[in-house]
Amino acid sequence: MPSQNRSTGLEYSKISEIKGPLLIIDGVTGAAFDELVEIETPSNEKRLGRVLEIGGGRAVVQVFEGTTGLSVSETKTKFLGKTMKIPVSDQLLGRVFDGLGRPIDSLPDPVGDKFLDINGESINPERRDFPDDFIQTGISSIDGLNTLVRGQKLPIFSGAGLPHNLLAAQIARQATVPGKGEEFAVVFAAIGVQNSEASFFRKSLEESGAIKRSILYINLADDPAIERIITPRVALTAAEYLAFEKDTHVLVIISDMTNYAEALREISAAREEVPGRKGYPGYLYTDLATIYERAGKIKGRNGSLTQIPILSMPSDDITHPIPDLTGYITEGQIVLGRDLHRKEIYPPISILSCLSRLMKEGVGEGKTRKDHQNVSSQLYSAYSRALELRALAEIVGKAGLAPVDIKYLEFGDLFEDKFLKQGFDENRTLEDTLEIAWDLLSTLPVDELTKVKQDEISSYMKVKA
Repeated sequence: MPSQNRSTGLEYSKISEIKGPLLIIDGVTGAAFDELVEIETPSNEKRLGRVLEIGGGRAVVQVFEGTTGLSVSETKTKFLGKTMKIPVSDQLLGRVFDGLGRPIDSLPDPVGDKFLDINGESINPERRDFPDDFIQTGISSIDGLNTLVRGQKLPIFSGAGLPHNLLAAQIARQATVPGKGEEFAVVFAAIGVQNSEASFFRKSLEESGAIKRSILYINLADDPAIERIITPRVALTAAEYLAFEKDTHVLVIISDMTNYAEALREISAAREEVPGRKGYPGYLYTDLATIYERAGKIKGRNGSLTQIPILSMPSDDITHPIPDLTGYITEGQIVLGRDLHRKEIYPPISILSCLSRLMKEGVGEGKTRKDHQNVSSQLYSAYSRALELRALAEIVGKAGLAPVDIKYLEFGDLFEDKFLKQGFDENRTLEDTLEIAWDLLSTLPVDELTKVKQDEISSYMKVKA
């Protein structure tokens, strides 16, 4: 039978089973889905959990810190009668927290202006503003060809050993709203990362001074896997407060969503749910959407929440359930290529596999430059032709190619070396990017430039002697 404690809620000690990260508690009455539960171990240690399932007098509780050391006979639980909330305020900026929002930077707990539910509140579709404001990342292959706009969710699809963390850190340091001089507040959520990766992100932001406008939530690889379910939600709650209540432009970077999905699969297996594709739960799409759809803009508010989730594709398989479902929910993807990485090209962005569905809305006269969209289309066309001719040259040799085909082969090499390749600390303006693009296009015969207008050629292209 439960005992009533006025300050903390109902207490239960009838644990019927411990399954992986879950506690099964019998004789529960009056509990609610997602309610917080305090778990007291036999050694009087306190842990937190939340209700995943309730019915028939039985509650299934997910323990954030894991169930290691818990005993069926000696564990006590208290149902707290509330969902998980975190304090939010401007004081979060410049701070480092663990995956549950507890400080790990040796500073005191932040004082919150208010406490917000980590599950957030859905944005009324009628109040959503369409994303159409250009974000300059300083990276040519993104700004020029796969433009990011405020309020967009644009994931990075990567693979083991590829420099997605370098790319994410560079975007976090360099993201600005050109012409307005507005920098982004950065909320970084690390999910199941190694100590070296966490240290790299923290050091990168500290050395650039960007830490002052950043919040870091770090769940390490040796932290309980179940904590990974909470980390992105805690980070997004802080981001929503800054964006929609403090009118701040916020960039949220989440790495690695694959680790999040693995934790979700672990919980699903412990609950003995019918598995879906590759053992992931059938509701993986819906669950991912509850995270990705928290990005956006709201009419009448100046702030925005832009999201760059990073996920490592198992075996570089873009058809794997995690990247596959992510692609349906988000507005495009940036794909890192292993072939470019082997050539020591950074960032190794595989242009022909990339897409930004909102690019057309964020570029053009009055937003970037009138030639931006056409230059992008011409670069795509020329580079695609160059890759086709590379494959052909391996069969018939360069001697079997026409002179114009040789020009395209040379263009492909220059494109990778001058446009795609840039330094980790190199921050290019959009004008720099477009100038490089026109320099490259000038190596091709003018009559091959069918995607750009004649007046754009006259205005921007330097004719080669």
